[in-house]
Amino acid sequence: MLPALKSDRMSLADVMPSCLAAISGGDNRLGLPRADRAIVVLVDGLGAAALKARAGHARTLMAPLTKSSIIDSGFPTTTASALATLTTGTLPGQHGLVGFTVLDTVNDRLLKQLSGWDSSLDPVAWQPMPTVFETAIAAGLDAVVIAPERYRDSGFTHGVLRGAAYVGASSITDRVDEALAWAATGARGIAYLYIPELDMAGHAHGWESSEWISTLESVDAAIRTLEQSLAPGDGLLVTADHGVLDIPEHGHIHVDGTPALLDGVRFLAGEPRCLQVHFEKDALSAVRESTLAAWRAEESDRAWVATRDDAIAANWFGEVRAEVAPRIGDILVAARKDVAYYDSRLIKPGSHGMIGQHGSFSPAETKIPVLRYGAFSRI
Repeated sequence: MLPALKSDRMSLADVMPSCLAAISGGDNRLGLPRADRAIVVLVDGLGAAALKARAGHARTLMAPLTKSSIIDSGFPTTTASALATLTTGTLPGQHGLVGFTVLDTVNDRLLKQLSGWDSSLDPVAWQPMPTVFETAIAAGLDAVVIAPERYRDSGFTHGVLRGAAYVGASSITDRVDEALAWAATGARGIAYLYIPELDMAGHAHGWESSEWISTLESVDAAIRTLEQSLAPGDGLLVTADHGVLDIPEHGHIHVDGTPALLDGVRFLAGEPRCLQVHFEKDALSAVRESTLAAWRAEESDRAWVATRDDAIAANWFGEVRAEVAPRIGDILVAARKDVAYYDSRLIKPGSHGMIGQHGSFSPAETKIPVLRYGAFSRI
């Protein structure tokens, strides 16, 4: 049985639209009370399970954490997909960022969506859904993104953050200062503050490491500073794009060691916890069927193996636009045990040493907090 995403559960897609509705005084999915300004902090990689396991190191983050403040990140549990879901209020089948790397059908290549853009692809055409920032500006509100300077001019930024003024700030502390400076102007609107450092520590050292804990403590201190400096009309939400789990080296599966898994295959997209297998355009039906059968025979005890049609029917990506469907793999291999899939022929230096990982359906990956402070914490 494949996991099926439930459309009635609160998810990352509800966060930003709920903030805008709270500013305008309307009803919203999160039930947020009225506020003049919303500051949304996304802590990359802050899964609810890992946060609870390190509760003593994050007292400010833990204070508002309850069963009702845990929501779903959506699928796949990867930053490119999740951030687009956050900022458009739509699921990947609509905004089109369906994985870490995806098939660019126009240019017949794999596109790394966080950093692999070039002039041959228009970010607005690739991701045409209106952003929450564009909606805010159209309504006469303010919109600002506060993130590291290095992301300012990326194709990803133009695709999913357009409409907002971009404020570059190098450290977590600097970003908090910029958010407070924006709030102090009294502008009505929404500010989005991005913290990538926790995810970086998780990938490099694992979430059970002292480095991850130290970074979590820095994040907690930053949120405490924000909370203590909020004006009465300021609402603060802290959330994440996905969680994390540590994958031991013995959990690395080298798919090129089984030739039948790659018969007729042109591209391996996605990421190690959720491969998206694309066939050659001229691959015969018999080849496609035998390769699918090989994946199921080899990996069904460790992963959910689904065709594109299976995944769409199970609502993995939400409703899928026609132009988005070919970006999704012909076969999806979503890990359900503590494993990660690699093609050793394509491994670059450093990429095989990633400890903390995400991308699939485990609760450690999918369950994220949405924590309320300031005006948003009023009952």
